[in-house]
Amino acid sequence: MIDRRLKVLQAIARHGTVTAAAEVCRLTPSAVSHQMQALARELDVPLLEPVGRTVRLTPAAHTLLEHAATLTAAWERAQADLAAHRTGDLTGSLRLCAFSTAAAVVAPRALVRLRGHHPALGVRLCEHEPARAFDLLAGGDVDIAIVVATPDIPPRADPAFEQQPLYTEPLDVLVGPEHPLAHRDAVALHEVAADPWIVGAPGGAYHQLVVLACTSAGFQPGVAHHADEWDTGAALVAGGFGVALVPRLADLPGRHDTRRIPVDGPPLPTRHVLTAVRAGSAGRPAVSAGLDALRQVCATELPELTRPRRARPP
Repeated sequence: MIDRRLKVLQAIARHGTVTAAAEVCRLTPSAVSHQMQALARELDVPLLEPVGRTVRLTPAAHTLLEHAATLTAAWERAQADLAAHRTGDLTGSLRLCAFSTAAAVVAPRALVRLRGHHPALGVRLCEHEPARAFDLLAGGDVDIAIVVATPDIPPRADPAFEQQPLYTEPLDVLVGPEHPLAHRDAVALHEVAADPWIVGAPGGAYHQLVVLACTSAGFQPGVAHHADEWDTGAALVAGGFGVALVPRLADLPGRHDTRRIPVDGPPLPTRHVLTAVRAGSAGRPAVSAGLDALRQVCATELPELTRPRRARPP
């Protein structure tokens, strides 16, 4: 019901280039350019202006985006209101997207609850980084995203989405068995400031999380290795190639001899996890049920799962 070209314009606004928007919208750059030219002709206003090899949105485009956000949210609310007239068991589908740890720990528990309470509801889970999750939300490919709050996701005030806190997760220091702090029950983050660090690939959510935690503790981590998989990171730590920060819910491979040590701040490194849905869609019965299931898991099961633990005893 909402002109698809408005979603393409929103993607250009989020990513800044026609090429990036084309990738997330699964179009060619030329198709995106043609759609924007056609939309501009229909509305009789310029929407994009060239700036070197990239483009800039015109004031008219920003005005259109404000209305597009309002229209999209109204359409989502209309679908929610119409769903309220349906009777019987909750049916249809619910699509969730989550980053790795939430996809492994939190989301499956919520799906089990949904299956028990709404057996006729079809559920699907996919794993993606937070920035990609918002693209999938905006494109209508998923209904609920579980994301880490990082600088590269849309701000909470973005009218296209509704973001709500879900849980806060501590981060532990991970060291090898021969590390001088391996015997400790707790450490301050500044105590490993001079160590070589193992972090995620630049630009990723995990990389941003570690750098922000370290700078908050008063130092810039000296990055020695990049690893996005816990298996790789734990292997490097076990071999004495550096230290790492690992979320409390991360399940580390048992074959790597490491020590997971809680941080005794301040500051206490944590990551803040949010749910995100399209604006206006939270009232849809399936989305509401999914959000409720996630909140129930976090209220009843997460306290035990996030208790301090070690990867292996010394």
